[in-house]
Amino acid sequence: MDRNEEMTDVFENIQVKWTLVCKEAQNPNGSLDLQSEERSYELSFSKEHKDLVLNSYLPYILERSKAIKEGNKAVKLHTVMSRSWQADAINIDHPMTFQTLAMDSELKKALVEDLDNFINGKDYYRRIGKAWKRGYLVYGPPGTGKSSLIAAMANRLKYDIYDLDLRAIYNNSDLKLLLLAMSSRSILVMEHVDCMFNILQSQEEDCSWAPRKNQVTLSGLLNFIDGVWSFCGDQGRIIIVTTSHRDKLDPALLRPGRMDMHIHMSYCTISAFKQLAFNCLGVRHHPLFQQIEGLISKVEVTPAEVSGELMKSKDPGTSLQGLINFLCNKIKEDGGEAAE
Repeated sequence: MDRNEEMTDVFENIQVKWTLVCKEAQNPNGSLDLQSEERSYELSFSKEHKDLVLNSYLPYILERSKAIKEGNKAVKLHTVMSRSWQADAINIDHPMTFQTLAMDSELKKALVEDLDNFINGKDYYRRIGKAWKRGYLVYGPPGTGKSSLIAAMANRLKYDIYDLDLRAIYNNSDLKLLLLAMSSRSILVMEHVDCMFNILQSQEEDCSWAPRKNQVTLSGLLNFIDGVWSFCGDQGRIIIVTTSHRDKLDPALLRPGRMDMHIHMSYCTISAFKQLAFNCLGVRHHPLFQQIEGLISKVEVTPAEVSGELMKSKDPGTSLQGLINFLCNKIKEDGGEAAE
């Protein structure tokens, strides 16, 4: 809006008017500052609508402003450096969304519904007296899209990602300070957590004769996440743990209330293949699909492998035939028999 420009808005059948008011700013000594001005908005409405404007319209405007601001928010990645979060977070420009994510379609639908219920559940969690947090265990072989799933979740929620590498932390006290320094709208990510705690344990065993540098413990992490940290901030908190070997994780980490939803990122399914074919080639149907679907049902192939083959040519026929050849060779290597 320009100086003194007016804009009319209608809310629940009443009309209000906004005016941009500009006036010259004053220096501390009382003189006018000709280089700057103070800007404000003047809201005009009929006196009889005062209660509706103050109790309904203005809260609505504030919520809309907040939603627009959050929608334009850049998602950032925070990493640990010298026992604290790096001062300059990295903007995440990852294009992955749930529309383009290649995973089982029913599981994707269930996850999106769970996320939406969580993000809109502030009043519900408050009413039942539980911390507004949600834990997700994402497990599956390498190349099945665990990192892409995290990016899709962050983009949908406009939540920053805090990548927690426990090897960069000396003790539980440092861990506590790190968690308290996180922003409210955030996802705490611990990738390959089975390997992480195995490394920490082996370091302790190898250096049992010396003062222990790293004393981060799983119990310390879980106790703090369950306690004070989960009630800090006015927005929901999300924890994502990834692993290639769910069976190697401590049962204490997996119990309900910590990992609320277990998400299996499997080898490529037929629905995941169709999504990849559309992403890479822009096709939803092709005569070669039936043969490919038959081959995929016979072999363990990751979405990353399928995507790699599909990206070798922009021509759908050439690309899909190349994928067929790749799958046939893979089946033969595994000792199976490929369909002609």
